[in-house]
Amino acid sequence: MDRLYPLLFLSLLIYWGCEDTTTNEVTLWGEVYSIEDTYTLNLYNNQLTGEIPSEIGNLTNLTFLNLYDNQLTGEIPSEIGNLTKLRGLYLYNNQLTGSIPSQIGNLTNLTYLSLSNNQLTGSIPSEIGTLTNLIHLRLENNQLTGSIPSEISNLTNLTSLYLFRNQLTGSIPTEIGNLTNLTSLNFNFNQLAGSLPSEIGNLTNLLEFVSYSNQLAGYIPSEIGNLTNLTRLELYNNQLSGSIPTEIGNLTSLIQLDLHKNELTGSIPSEIGALTNLTYLYLYDNQLSGSIPSEIGNLTNLTCLYLSGNQFTSSIPSEIGNLTNLTEFDSNSNQLTGSIPSEIGNLTNLTYLSLFNNQFTGIIPDEICNQGDHSPVISGNQLCPPYPSCVESYVGIQDTSGCD
Repeated sequence: MDRLYPLLFLSLLIYWGCEDTTTNEVTLWGEVYSIEDTYTLNLYNNQLTGEIPSEIGNLTNLTFLNLYDNQLTGEIPSEIGNLTKLRGLYLYNNQLTGSIPSQIGNLTNLTYLSLSNNQLTGSIPSEIGTLTNLIHLRLENNQLTGSIPSEISNLTNLTSLYLFRNQLTGSIPTEIGNLTNLTSLNFNFNQLAGSLPSEIGNLTNLLEFVSYSNQLAGYIPSEIGNLTNLTRLELYNNQLSGSIPTEIGNLTSLIQLDLHKNELTGSIPSEIGALTNLTYLYLYDNQLSGSIPSEIGNLTNLTCLYLSGNQFTSSIPSEIGNLTNLTEFDSNSNQLTGSIPSEIGNLTNLTYLSLFNNQFTGIIPDEICNQGDHSPVISGNQLCPPYPSCVESYVGIQDTSGCD
């Protein structure tokens, strides 16, 4: 029995020694944090440098991790996936590189995930589809590649999805139509191709749909007319073709409509006159034809109207004079004919007027001088002298062969 006492004593020493080396603390950037008692880690805008330590994964009670607005580098550690109680993960505005770890899919309690404004590469992991509690997903301003995973359609609680300014390819997945709570959808400055899925029309809560500067092709689906809450629709600098659907007239909440630099054909639908909240209408650099509809005069809140670089014919409708809030009107490089309507003199807030390279005839109305001090560009027409004194210096070259 006496021999057992030394062994028992030695066993207790080993046990106590192990207990002493167990730690309930984590040291991060020179500060010590209790694993048990740390629920929120707010180190944003704190001039942090270096990599995110893998030990951060030990803080398993964290609900919010705020490391944004620092100078952090390196990869997001896979151990971040241990923080299964997280509801907010904010790593934006750093210099993080590498791919988004698949372990991000473990964070099923997340409601807000922002990794934007870093230098992240690789594809969006399909595991992101497990984050069904997400309300906001922000991955913009990185260098992400590959396609948008169809699993993103599982995120039915999303209200905002920002993937702009990456290098994403492939098409917009039809499953996007499942995200019926979305209010903001932004894909601009990627390399997305294919057509706009008709399922986009399911997103009836959208306030903004922005997908400019991609390689989208095909028609604008008529289902776009279902998005009656839209205030901003920007699809410019793509390869969209076909006509502007008449259903565009359903979008009566629109403030900004921008379809310039596509391959759109046909005429401007008269239904556009229903968009009485519009302040910006950009249709330039397409292949639109026909006449400018008189209903455009209903858009009395317009400040900018750009129709240049199309194939419009006929004359400018006199109803243009209703647009008294216009500051910019550009209709150059079309095939407009007839005379410049005297009602253009009602546009007393104009600071920019460009009507050059058309086929206008007759005289320039004196009312054009009502627009204040600016330099209208009206060269390259068939307008006859005498010219009003306010524009005499700006008429440029005219074909006066048909003048008396």
